[in-house]
Amino acid sequence: MIKLLESKHNKKGFDCGKDLLNNYLKNQAGQDIKRKLSGCFVLLDDTTDTICGYYTLSNNSIPLSSLPDEIQKKLPKSYTSIPTTLLGRLAIDLKYQGKGIGKILLIDALKRSYEISKEIGSYAIVVDPIDEDAVKFYKKYGFIQLPDSGKMFIAINTLKQLFDN
Repeated sequence: MIKLLESKHNKKGFDCGKDLLNNYLKNQAGQDIKRKLSGCFVLLDDTTDTICGYYTLSNNSIPLSSLPDEIQKKLPKSYTSIPTTLLGRLAIDLKYQGKGIGKILLIDALKRSYEISKEIGSYAIVVDPIDEDAVKFYKKYGFIQLPDSGKMFIAINTLKQLFDN
């Protein structure tokens, strides 16, 4: 079950193999939730209540000029910045890697973002992949590289085709 991170969840044992992502969950995620800086969603192992993986979502915007030219042409020039949702972090504990958990978490994050976009403007989901493996992962699910940055995005309209059937 995927739910919002709570203080009762055991974060101590989480290890995805990347210190930056481990430390975020263990030391900062709870504070970010309290400060309304991001939402942190965890997938718990039903039998042990262990955190298998997590992701974060927050409001974001990107400059219109950072989008590919063909997309810029379709958007009003009065918007210098385009509202997006940031999928800030996505990590899977080493014990659960290779079991499809990343896909489950990503689909949950995309569906949650899509549902929110029906009420609050968000043109796309943006990610900033931590390494080349993450780039490959997001490409596999249709994310597109933003020109002149390491960030990637998937348009909400793409998700509409996925989730409104």
